[in-house]
Amino acid sequence: MSDQSTVLRVKGRVLVGPQDVRDELWVVGGRISYEAPAGARDVTTVEGWALPGLVDAHCHVGLDAHGPVPDEVAEKQALTDRDAGTLLIRDAGSPSDTRWIDDRADLPKIIRAGRHIARTRRYIRNFAHEIEPEQLVEYVAQEARRGDGWVKLVGDWLDRSSGDLGACWPAAAVRDAIAEAHRLGARVTAHCFAEDSLVDLVEAGIDCIEHATGLTEETIPLFAERGVAIVPTLVNIATFPRLAEQGDAKFPIWADHMRRLYERRYDTVRSAYDAGVPVFVGTDAGGALAHGLAGAEVGELVTAGIPAVEAVSAATWRAREWLGRPGLEEGAPADLVVYEADPRADVRVLGAPRRVVVNGVVVG
Repeated sequence: MSDQSTVLRVKGRVLVGPQDVRDELWVVGGRISYEAPAGARDVTTVEGWALPGLVDAHCHVGLDAHGPVPDEVAEKQALTDRDAGTLLIRDAGSPSDTRWIDDRADLPKIIRAGRHIARTRRYIRNFAHEIEPEQLVEYVAQEARRGDGWVKLVGDWLDRSSGDLGACWPAAAVRDAIAEAHRLGARVTAHCFAEDSLVDLVEAGIDCIEHATGLTEETIPLFAERGVAIVPTLVNIATFPRLAEQGDAKFPIWADHMRRLYERRYDTVRSAYDAGVPVFVGTDAGGALAHGLAGAEVGELVTAGIPAVEAVSAATWRAREWLGRPGLEEGAPADLVVYEADPRADVRVLGAPRRVVVNGVVVG
């Protein structure tokens, strides 16, 4: 943490909330204050537009396309996110033990969902616990205890018997598993590309759906009514045409389905937002996708039709509230990013931080 004698002054426009804009904040001992410290001598001043550190609510530190990675690779992933302004990560499933990152004051803070839980041979090799429905409650309880208040299921995947995307779990299994997670104080999210797993998961009480490309005019009202959040990962959905092309020869039905989901992706997200479904920023970095793309994902939400201030909020104020972590509040850890201009006016600014501050220390 920062030395108590070190004082940082952030001057310009401090975006405490979407409309709560202040002229400056001070950082003493790594924490935020809106009162100038008396007698401060060693003061560093940073000027610009300040936001809470960005949130990537779907990220995988410690994972690449082939499975778990060594600690030095995980460190590079975390540093890439940090230098791009992402200072809070919900790690949506990883086979790696990244608890050592919690001891590094210079790296993003991570909220872990444990390891993915998937149906046998129904997910990417080396990523998940691969189990059968009768084991689901047991494994959900295990990962609820290992994680930081979240559990990650694989809700659908390619079913080789049908040649298309298909739900992985019977309704009764997910109902019992989600009830167990909630009993243990954990929320549950699920990877879902297609349409047919969504009703069972929502009616079972799930808290969030990742990707959510299969939302329709029938299921969107159900999500809104139950308050189920979505993390669309549009920067990842952009890979669907390439995946479909690779699968055309062996699984043409699946490939065609993936293309249709891709083609309506923006309409799906905008319709969900318009209906009142909570939408948050996530990139799906760490599988086949690069880290450091949270700003680009905010831009994708704007392209989908979400107002810029709401898209920024989905990566900052609202996202932190959803995950139970502070923003630029009095006494909070000073995790913030400073930009040249107002991100609410042009979200492209998020791609070029002027300064990154972690625990009160300017690191980039």
